[in-house]
This record gives sequence, structure tokens and C-alpha cells, in this order.
Amino acid sequence: MRSSNRGGLISGTGLIVAGLTATLVALIVPIWSYADRSGTGVHALNASTVSTQYGPLSGLDREFITKVRLAGLWELPAGQQAEQKGTTQAVHTAGEHLVEGHTFLDARVRVVAARLGLELPNQPSEEQRSWLATLAAARGEEYDREFANLLRKAHGKVFSLVAQVRATTRNSLVRDLADDANATVLDHIKVLEATGLVDYDALAHDAASASTPPLTNSPAPPGPADDPGSPIPVTPSPDYSLPPAAVGPEEDRP
Repeated sequence: MRSSNRGGLISGTGLIVAGLTATLVALIVPIWSYADRSGTGVHALNASTVSTQYGPLSGLDREFITKVRLAGLWELPAGQQAEQKGTTQAVHTAGEHLVEGHTFLDARVRVVAARLGLELPNQPSEEQRSWLATLAAARGEEYDREFANLLRKAHGKVFSLVAQVRATTRNSLVRDLADDANATVLDHIKVLEATGLVDYDALAHDAASASTPPLTNSPAPPGPADDPGSPIPVTPSPDYSLPPAAVGPEEDRP
């Protein structure tokens, strides 16, 4: 009788141990499989990163380079336009800063892209062309408000991207470009806000309701690439052409 009870006790203990073991395996396996499977952040980073003499170049790095170029393709002609159509000195000043800043950044991004073997766009995106069309159609005080708010909203979005790239990039050329972009974009944000026309409530609501935007198609990994040449932007009028990139000491920057 005692032997039978002892056997039942051992059998019950074995079932408990087996159950605990199964539970532990069930907890461990999902963690292992998730960390190992493709599609995780680290896997995506490794899959999109290529080696260059300036350090690893990630997909986000290439996205950033593309967006710096795209920003100049519409913000520089918008700045030229503001110098002529703005009704206040503050709007004229903001336009001057946009022209100076994006002339400088366009020269920098072309040098960086050439060294990394990346192709650059020569036309603004469809959305950017629609913004230029909105500005071209506006007049007087309406133009001033549209200019200040369209450009401030765009710079706010770019500012967050610049910060992310500067914090994570492993590429020295991209790091230097992010430093230049950070200083330029912050300057533009300040002069746009100095117009007194920025609708901060609208900016806050837009940021809160916005979903994650799709990435701009990144250029191909480094390889043989033709010089992008002088940009041919879509502009509000023939008078607002994007000037050619500067040639000189800036190209010698590492």
C-alpha cells in the first residue's frame, strides 16, 4: 500500500516537472525566434547597410541625403519668391535665409553624394510641387501666411529626421552633412517663426494626428553614378530657378 502511494507521488512530481519544463520552453522559444527572425530592427539595419571608405552607410543615411537634396529643390525657389512677393520685411528676411542656406546645403549634398556614389533627384516631389503651386497662387497677406506655415511645417519634419540621423549614423560624411543641415534648418525655423505668422496650434494638431509617413525611395547603394548635374526644379515662375551648386573650398571638406 505504501509502495503504491510512493509510486503515485513520484508520478505526480514527474508531471509537475514536465509541465514546468514545457512552460519554460514555451516562454523561451518565441523570444529566440523573434530575435533571430528577419524583419527585426537590427536585421533591417544590416540588410540596408553597405560599406564605404567613410564608414557604414545605412538606408536611413541614404534617405537623409535624398531629402536634403529634395528640400533645396523647392525651398530655395520658395525663398527667392518670398524675397519678391512677401509684404513684410520679416518675410523677405526669411526668404533670404532660405536662399543662402539651401544654396550652401545643395552644394554640400552634391559633394557627399558624389563621394558615396549616390544618385540625386533633380525634380521636387509631387507634394513639393503642389506647395509651390499654392504659393504661386497666393497674394498679399495670404501669401505671407501660406509661406510661413508651409515652410515651417516642412522644416519641423526635416528637423526630427536630421536629429535621428545625427544620433545614429556611422558614416563620417553623413555626420558632417547632418551637422550642417541641423544648423541650417534651425536657422530657418527661427526666421520663419520671427514672421509672427506661424500657427503653432495647427502644427501641434498636425504632428499629433500624422501617421508614419512613407519613406522616399532611397538611392541605390554606392556604385558608379553620373554627376546629378545642375538641378532643374519645378518653380513658381521662370524667375525662380535654382542656382548651380557652389564650386570651391566646400568640395574639399571631408
